[in-house]
Amino acid sequence: MLKQILSKLPRKSYKSTENRDRGRNLATNSYNSTGSRSCDLGAKSAKLNITSVTAYDSASDRGQNHGNDIQQGVTSKLNGILGFSSYEGLPELRDVPNSEKQNLFIKKLNLCCIVFDFSDPTKNLKEKDIKRQTLLELVDYVTSVNGKFTETVMQEVIKMVSANLFRTISPQPHENKVVDGVDLEEEEPSMDLAWPHLQLVYELFLRFVASSETDVKPAKRYIDQSFILKFLDLFDSEDPREREYLKTILHRIYGKFMVHRPFIRKAINNIFYQFIFETEKHNGIAELLEILGSIINGFALPLKEEHKMFLIHALIPLHKPRCLAMYHQPLSYCIMQFVEKDYKLADAVIRGLLKYWPLTNSSKEVMFLNELEEVLEATQPSEFQRCTVPLFQKIAQCLNSSHFQVAERALFLWNNEPIENLIIQNRNVILPIILPALEKNSRNHWNQAVRSLTLNVRKIFDDLDPELSNECLHKFEEAERKEDEIKARCEAKWERLEELAAQKALSSKAC
Repeated sequence: MLKQILSKLPRKSYKSTENRDRGRNLATNSYNSTGSRSCDLGAKSAKLNITSVTAYDSASDRGQNHGNDIQQGVTSKLNGILGFSSYEGLPELRDVPNSEKQNLFIKKLNLCCIVFDFSDPTKNLKEKDIKRQTLLELVDYVTSVNGKFTETVMQEVIKMVSANLFRTISPQPHENKVVDGVDLEEEEPSMDLAWPHLQLVYELFLRFVASSETDVKPAKRYIDQSFILKFLDLFDSEDPREREYLKTILHRIYGKFMVHRPFIRKAINNIFYQFIFETEKHNGIAELLEILGSIINGFALPLKEEHKMFLIHALIPLHKPRCLAMYHQPLSYCIMQFVEKDYKLADAVIRGLLKYWPLTNSSKEVMFLNELEEVLEATQPSEFQRCTVPLFQKIAQCLNSSHFQVAERALFLWNNEPIENLIIQNRNVILPIILPALEKNSRNHWNQAVRSLTLNVRKIFDDLDPELSNECLHKFEEAERKEDEIKARCEAKWERLEELAAQKALSSKAC
């Protein structure tokens, strides 16, 4: 019976039995492995692989005619890798006439839909190298092509990119690695083992999106909202090289596909919400903020209400997570773009910083003070007056911080001329708030540098308005005297209570 079935199988005229057996062994090893890159798209990739190599290997027909269901499944899985063996019979793109290049390009794209397992460096070495060389050839073709890409080509490019890139990303948790916003372990970033192939796929896709031969109208049918969502999911990759490519490509897509711009902003917004209010774990926040920095820079004036809400509801709350240090620089840049475009937003930004001001994280306080100085530099007097009281109540707390870097950074605000001018203009409100903190620092702070800077700030006010300075000092001393009196009365009352308690205890013992 088995011989009758085998006799029906078609024979391949262009391949020796030895090479076919070798190809089957490689295919079995590859498909039996379950590496990290197969993930959710494993079944889809297998399906793509089978359809993409039908033209090169008649083994797919053999699977349809086989009478045994188990053998049929195994035969289907073999087709993908066997397709790479048949690649050796394909000419290079530069060696064929222009009329045949498109069809050959599509065939090679289909071959590159096959995804290999890189967890075992000894498996499928020849096939992996063939795919790498094929991808290099495809990159060169996309770069130098003359003439618009057809819809068929666009569809095949997106199919190949999806098969290779879209996989499950399993990020390592950050809560054990980041304390007080500082990466303590300084570990090397996790690198994807499949990067030799992934890099070339990203490079091909980048050049395809950036190419003047890619027409937006048909391309948006394949680079659609579903594709963009999956593409954004990849920003959680542990590999910084991958995130850099993702950042560059997404920026190109945003610039070229204007119809997708609102959707991309909304999708990034949702990533931020999930990060802020649910997980506080994401590897690509810094890269997404770098993209947004360029996007915000291009916003037209006056700013739309949608953009202002994005600042208030997404960007400002990004100061909340403990791992702020990982993305603070691009976040600060984005916020400054808003303040520079509309100075009236300065009050909302300052109040937002005060809302999320850290209570026990000194290094994070220093970051807040750095950002606060940048915002205050761009703040107009009218906006400054609206938030003066809560702002300098917080600065007074920083002045009295036992952490010398926090106190020192707060005192450095007086070294900034625009900020000093704002303070001087509003000294009647500010000095009564901060003078008690300055006086306590000059008397009691343990750090000599902080005491010296405090005396310099006191001298500024004494020279500028000695009458106001003396008045505030008198009020502080009076308040301090009353506080000492209240403290003395409380201590006396407490001592009296202790005496009464002791007498009561003696009376109970005597009874």
